[in-house]
Amino acid sequence: MSVSEIMSARIFSADQNSSLSDIAKIMKEQDIGAVPVCEGDRLLGIITDRDIIVRAVSEKKDLQKTLARQVMTLDPICIEEKDSISQAADLMAEYQVKRLPVLKSGKLVGIITLGDLAIEHLNTDQADAMSGIARGITH
Repeated sequence: MSVSEIMSARIFSADQNSSLSDIAKIMKEQDIGAVPVCEGDRLLGIITDRDIIVRAVSEKKDLQKTLARQVMTLDPICIEEKDSISQAADLMAEYQVKRLPVLKSGKLVGIITLGDLAIEHLNTDQADAMSGIARGITH
């Protein structure tokens, strides 16, 4: 099964000049934990709820004035839409991430999450990989 079959193609993104306050509002309204930072359909980075807490709130930065480009994770680990869900699970485990932006010809077309993988009927190897992801998630 390919990533494109289970990814979310509904993308809520921000540009690099969006305030953290605006990004947090998107996260709350859409019930998501990460927002891709894009220029058009080109992915520049990703900002997670953890990024906001660790890189801004903990340093007492003004969320109205702090911009996505100041705290986003640059060059996030990505996957191609044609790749298998097994490859997605392996990448998540290797890099200890819960979300992967999905690209097609270098353009952002979706997001696949640990939750997307969890709802699929996984074989034992994939379940083991997911267990490894969940144990050591840092982002």
